[in-house]
Amino acid sequence: MIDPDCRPVAGIPAVPLHGCLGLALLITLAACSTPAQTPLQEFEELKPVTIMDAPPPDPVHRQDQDTDRITRGKYLVELLGCGSCHTDGALVGLPDAGLRLAGSHTGIAYSDPLRQKNPGIVYPSNLTPDRETGLGQWSDAQLMQMITSGIDRHGRRKLAIMPWPAYAKLDDADARAIIAYLRSLAPVVHRVPAEVKPGEPASQPYVYFGVYRRRP
Repeated sequence: MIDPDCRPVAGIPAVPLHGCLGLALLITLAACSTPAQTPLQEFEELKPVTIMDAPPPDPVHRQDQDTDRITRGKYLVELLGCGSCHTDGALVGLPDAGLRLAGSHTGIAYSDPLRQKNPGIVYPSNLTPDRETGLGQWSDAQLMQMITSGIDRHGRRKLAIMPWPAYAKLDDADARAIIAYLRSLAPVVHRVPAEVKPGEPASQPYVYFGVYRRRP
């Protein structure tokens, strides 16, 4: 939580995260429902894992034979920090190595923690090519659209928690390298919870996303 002069408020420091979150964040562990006007003392600062090695391509499942393109895609996925959100446990500092890029059961709340009793929550998706729980049924064109414009294959625009506005500057070659790399991964069966709308209770844990300041 940051005041207008960018000083920490009430002893809670701003926690910078890079890559997939892309903004200075306040990351605090929340219960599945949070009372309105929750005292700051109830929040706990976490140490999310923000730098992770991306999993290697799987020789059995890779479709693209362009090794250089896949290597470039792996580099970009690591550089953009995708694993820091899309790996189970990474948001709370305990990443599961077996579920790298396979989605997270810890969600990200995007409502003001001091005003919203039950925040809206998204759960980072499974990026492996599993057909049922991951990206296995997405076309290259749909993945390109998601990466560069935040629009999923059903025509819905994702929240900026996935920083697609920054990815819009990726050139086609880099976006296609990311797609080739994701398709080269071994599919992991891992279904993440559905998005929770603001005002609805959550059944899974979550952290808070946001940059806040004092009101005038």
